[in-house]
Amino acid sequence: MRAVGGLTTTEIANAFLVPEATMAQRITRAKQRIKASGEPFRMPTAKEQTARLRTVLHVLYLIFNEGYTSSSGRELHRAELSDEAIRLTRMVHRMLPDDGEVTGLLALMLLIDARRPARTSADGELVPLTEQVRGLWDQSRIAEGVSLVNRAVAQGAVGEYQLQAAIAAIHDQAPRAEDTDWPQILALYGLLDQMTGNPVVTLNRAVAAAMVHGPSAGLALIDEVADRLTGHHRLDAIRAHLFEMAGDTDEALAHYGAAASRTTNLPEQHYLARQVARLRMGQHN
Repeated sequence: MRAVGGLTTTEIANAFLVPEATMAQRITRAKQRIKASGEPFRMPTAKEQTARLRTVLHVLYLIFNEGYTSSSGRELHRAELSDEAIRLTRMVHRMLPDDGEVTGLLALMLLIDARRPARTSADGELVPLTEQVRGLWDQSRIAEGVSLVNRAVAQGAVGEYQLQAAIAAIHDQAPRAEDTDWPQILALYGLLDQMTGNPVVTLNRAVAAAMVHGPSAGLALIDEVADRLTGHHRLDAIRAHLFEMAGDTDEALAHYGAAASRTTNLPEQHYLARQVARLRMGQHN
């Protein structure tokens, strides 16, 4: 069932890290409350606008994320969703050019989407960030995104989308993976983690911590939020990566295998299965 912005209830549930049945109940209850209220559709008051704008930006962000990495199916991307999210965010930005978070969200989308041409191989398989041919990245989108980040930061209080955009800009401006400024990324993720309390942000912070302070630091951060991400394939995928960094092949194998069994996106599944095969081959050599 398509519920919001072309997304299914399953996809929305995945974005909010809750079971599909829970999300379906939430959507049904929301529709019933709207119907029962009898409130007509109208423009929000100035007092209501801030909260409603935050909700709009969050929905656009979720639509973009589902387009950039589909939660299920044979393709890594659903370009029609990410393109539509960018188009709609541009519209909001034209109406509210001085809002730092609107500017930040548009910058974030452009900076991440700039990598899309390098994220899959010729046969559609996933290529991780560290292995991407950066010459394939869309430099015009990177330039626009960086310009927007700089403008957003100058617009006042820094919000979560501005912080995420700043992190994306650091990645995009590194000529090679090994040139990435991980200490700065770790500092930004620390701020973002304090601001949002989002366990997925903590996972990303754990990767940055591992790159700066070693894999044990990253694994310790993951342990803090593991109970909030039970069954999520990204938890296992990142644990596998960090255990491999630490030289613990057995744990890495177990978590790569668990991650492969839990994702429903085929390119992600194939990538994780290749990591299992690679590590097993290394054990036998």
